[in-house]
Amino acid sequence: MIQQRLASYNCRTDLEEQHAIREITQEVALAALGRGDFFTHALFQGGTCLRIFHGLNRFSEDMDFILRRAEVNFQLGEHLGRLVDEMAAYGYQITITDRSNAQVAVQKAFVKDNSLGKLIEFRHISRTRSLAQIQIRLEVDTNPPEGSGEELLYSDFPFVSAVAAQDLPSLFAGKVHALLCRDYIKGRDWYDFLWYTARNIDMNYRFLTSAIDQLGPWRDQGMVADKNWVFDELSKRITSIDWKQAAQDVHRFIRPNELPSLDLWSKDLFLRQLEKWRQRTAT
Repeated sequence: MIQQRLASYNCRTDLEEQHAIREITQEVALAALGRGDFFTHALFQGGTCLRIFHGLNRFSEDMDFILRRAEVNFQLGEHLGRLVDEMAAYGYQITITDRSNAQVAVQKAFVKDNSLGKLIEFRHISRTRSLAQIQIRLEVDTNPPEGSGEELLYSDFPFVSAVAAQDLPSLFAGKVHALLCRDYIKGRDWYDFLWYTARNIDMNYRFLTSAIDQLGPWRDQGMVADKNWVFDELSKRITSIDWKQAAQDVHRFIRPNELPSLDLWSKDLFLRQLEKWRQRTAT
């Protein structure tokens, strides 16, 4: 089943195959989590959520979740045991390293596998060297901002499963929080910004307001995020970025045929895209 799934990607390079097998592993892990009660507590979010369920064209490395509501006693490790047995049915022999810290709101764990590369035939990854260890990082925010929307999504690989996820306006709000509050420039964030704005997706301003009050330069200031505020702050951010450097971050996560579009990244492109989004989502 994993072999057939990999063939469906039509990978053209070593790197694409590495991304593909990681993404397949993410899907298996996600379905395994759905077999338990993980999604009664948590919502799927982030770039991997966009990639798997909404067709984002870039690969994503990590699996990010937030709890529906803050849970001081939530233990990620309690939900990971199921992964070992479920994933073994598909050829994985995984080990789990739980890096969670009771003093930190974001709990982290790493799912690692050294065996699958020996079972799968690759077209581009050289047989003279084994596939590097497959590693996926899982993160869960146990003290999330308030006001997220959600939806129930369904996956049919490797079996039919249900996944609770943030809805698109909430995902977009979380992305804008990252764009404005991350203390470094991550080009993948801006790639996702283009994806959201091209689809005229509106924003969950309640969730964004809670997020900026919780973390970032507006923390505890009682700032209310609305469309005008978002437009003004994103405009300032866009004018301050080295766009050639930002584009470099995206190169290894997209297919070769899309690479020329990164040459167009500029202050003018993103300001125009922001203005289009403001006009298209006007109420």
